[in-house]
Amino acid sequence: MLKNYNNEDKVLLAVDCIIFGFDNEDLKILLIKRDFEPEKGKWSLIGGFLNKNETLDLAASRILNRLTGMQDIYMEQFYAFSEVDRDPVDRTISVSYYALINIENHNEELIENYNAKWFSVSKAPKLIFDHNEMLGKAIRRLQRRTSIRPIGFELLPEKFTMRQLQKLYEAILNKELDKRNFINKINSLDILIKLNEKDMTSSTKGSYLYMFDQKKYDEKQVNNFYLKL
Repeated sequence: MLKNYNNEDKVLLAVDCIIFGFDNEDLKILLIKRDFEPEKGKWSLIGGFLNKNETLDLAASRILNRLTGMQDIYMEQFYAFSEVDRDPVDRTISVSYYALINIENHNEELIENYNAKWFSVSKAPKLIFDHNEMLGKAIRRLQRRTSIRPIGFELLPEKFTMRQLQKLYEAILNKELDKRNFINKINSLDILIKLNEKDMTSSTKGSYLYMFDQKKYDEKQVNNFYLKL
């Protein structure tokens, strides 16, 4: 029987935040340049270490705020990475979180005040340690989530066109979708409110704008469905 902790191995616990954004055309990932060795000056996910007096959720929020200035961002814990040699300095386990945000709400602040940059997911640079593996797993998780829950409320502006919504799904799933089939599937969810307003930037005829029905959207988030696109 274990009587004390003195003879047990001690390991570091890191928290890494994978922040996805959408710019109406492409799915993006937020990266920062590492400012200390090893791998100083190379691109990295947003991460840091757990303090003794905080939970993982609090650590994730603190680290994200310290490195990007973002706050009140909902993040979802999704995986722990524990390969023995994943960090060359010391034995470190990383618990990863991911979040979805609207780039327009944060982009200017990030560029002006922090050493952070948005990259297209499809053109992300080589990252430190196992961060590319983390990113790949987060993308796969996001793709699976897209099939069982509605996606878009966190990534799109308050008012958006059906084409913008389709572009978002195409960016996440990394494939083209049939327009008519997509519209029919989305309408069947009954989570959108069609407005008597049009976006006139795409054509002279314009495209109707939509909003998410907050109540119905939240209900769909809780009660999983299957959306095959």
